[in-house]
Amino acid sequence: MSTWRDDPNVIPPWNERPKCHCGFRTWLQVWTDPLPQGKKGCRFFKCPDIDDDFKACTFMQWIDTRLLGRVSFKEEQERRVRQQQIRLKGKEDELKRRRAELGQREAALKIQEEQFQAREAQFKREADEQKNRYKEPEQSSTTDGRNKKGKFLRFTQ
Repeated sequence: MSTWRDDPNVIPPWNERPKCHCGFRTWLQVWTDPLPQGKKGCRFFKCPDIDDDFKACTFMQWIDTRLLGRVSFKEEQERRVRQQQIRLKGKEDELKRRRAELGQREAALKIQEEQFQAREAQFKREADEQKNRYKEPEQSSTTDGRNKKGKFLRFTQ
């Protein structure tokens, strides 16, 4: 059976973690910085305490003295290429989705424009009909006894 000291996938039990000079049990962390060289990916214990001045305790104890599962330069490049391909695929999918959404919006706008033009034409027809309906027809003075201004004419006999 492998122990947490040998296997990077095993998390040590809380009671087996060392205590720092603050008296707290330490956290398990993985070194992510490229320096010091050869330590990236190594596990270490770190104090979780932050005092009132927000100054972190500096306690640190390495678990791994050498990098576990060291990968070759070629494997690292392949991993990065795969990550880039995944990101590009995600961006392509997002672009495709946005193009489809844009096509739907353009179709909706076209329909709205056609509806607007149809309403505008209907309003114009109604306005023309209303003008024609209320337009005063020109009448001659001989038919009803009025002149063109609508005043009655005097007839003398």
